[in-house]
Amino acid sequence: MLNQKLRPRRLRRSENIRAMVRETTLSVKDFVYPIFVVPGENVREEIPSMPGCFHLSVDRAVELAKELAALGIPAVEVFGLPEYKDEIGSAAWDAKSPVQRAIAAVKEAVPELVVVGDVCLCQYTSHGHCGKLSGHSVDNDATLPLLAKVAVSQAEVGADVVAPSDMMDGRIAAIREALDGEGFSDVSVMSYAVKYASGYYGPFRDAADSAPSFGDRRAYQMDPANAREAMKEVGLDLAEGADIIMVKPALAYLDIVRMVRDRIDRPVAVYNVSGEYAMVKAAAANGWIDEKRIVLETLTSMKRAGADIIITYHAMDAAKWLAGA
Repeated sequence: MLNQKLRPRRLRRSENIRAMVRETTLSVKDFVYPIFVVPGENVREEIPSMPGCFHLSVDRAVELAKELAALGIPAVEVFGLPEYKDEIGSAAWDAKSPVQRAIAAVKEAVPELVVVGDVCLCQYTSHGHCGKLSGHSVDNDATLPLLAKVAVSQAEVGADVVAPSDMMDGRIAAIREALDGEGFSDVSVMSYAVKYASGYYGPFRDAADSAPSFGDRRAYQMDPANAREAMKEVGLDLAEGADIIMVKPALAYLDIVRMVRDRIDRPVAVYNVSGEYAMVKAAAANGWIDEKRIVLETLTSMKRAGADIIITYHAMDAAKWLAGA
């Protein structure tokens, strides 16, 4: 007989014992659900590369927001497709654009829901890059006041949190200064501080019509090979006033999530991005995986790695599964 006094299997004998010693707990309160708003009325069109996700007009986005709140999901992040595009992305701060209208409408209909506004220009520029161009390069410093205008425009219509995703140097300081200067000192900044130039974004660019018309974004998004650089980005954004630090993507960068969590005392968010979502949906549709089990295991891994907040397209399904539905 095995002479071993400590037997780890003793604490795995039943579901209740496993629950008592479980180290990581996934909750619906961890989730932020991303939505894509578009011009028009009564629009609800499924995004081909993201089954179960939809382009929604503002009225339909409000309906969805009510459903999210009923499921206990505490927050939504609003992305949008504009009615027009130009060289500098001016629709991004237009009060009549779908994002601003959706933020206002959702806050009016479901005031307890936390509304996060995505701050970027790629969906709004005619060239698809995340800022103002100088030749074929994004002009970092000329882009900062434009991003600040976007953040203020979202705060003006009720955004609780603004989330700059552009990866321009100095953007957090510019946005924080602009928000404070306009009387929005209570609006939080969730920085996409560690955003990699990833292949996992493909379906999102289909959803947001934001693929660059030339080149790529590797001149401003991070090299997937780099880890120490992530901490440099985090340190800069913390010093500039970021309230929440995000790592994006999530699944292939859990080592980075853990590194960030171990070194900072502010909340850490992850973005379970479109490519991660689409792969699971495709495999599940083919009967290759148990979707519920895979999704909950994946989201738990993000929480275990140190994430406090998980932005995920799986949020609605996961909320129902966690509730026992």
